[in-house]
Amino acid sequence: MPKAYWIAQVTVSNPDQYKLYAEGALAAFKKYDAKILARGGRSSQMEGDGRPRNVVIEFSSYDDAVACYNSPEYQSAKVKRKGAGEANIVIVEGA
Repeated sequence: MPKAYWIAQVTVSNPDQYKLYAEGALAAFKKYDAKILARGGRSSQMEGDGRPRNVVIEFSSYDDAVACYNSPEYQSAKVKRKGAGEANIVIVEGA
């Protein structure tokens, strides 16, 4: 079964509030045994529109990645992101 990835591009406008979201999201990631591969390091937008913060999270399957996003743990954390920034999140199945 192929792995799956959350790819998030984020613009943080309120770092203190965003930190509450990030801390809350960890419970969901732990529940689904997710592995953070990249989080906010150096990046270069080579084409198209991007955001300054980029995150890649690995899951054991596409179904787990979707379940994590829809989980009560993540949805509770997501509420804390409101007003703290804007995000684009896509779930991609690996090869």
